[in-house]
Amino acid sequence: MGSTADKIKGTTNEVAGKTRQAVGKAVDNHEEQAKGALQEAKGKAQVAKGDVKDAVKKVVDKA
Repeated sequence: MGSTADKIKGTTNEVAGKTRQAVGKAVDNHEEQAKGALQEAKGKAQVAKGDVKDAVKKVVDKA
């Protein structure tokens, strides 16, 4: 998967995770809040992975 795809999936997971946390908080469901936090963290990791791929590509392109 390319860096752009990683970033898109990551951002989608971040937004979905934040939404899930908000819903969990609104209905006082701690399990849903925790799942949302986990999904948001997964999204942040995916975005970071995309950033790393971009950085590596730039280094390889310069070589």
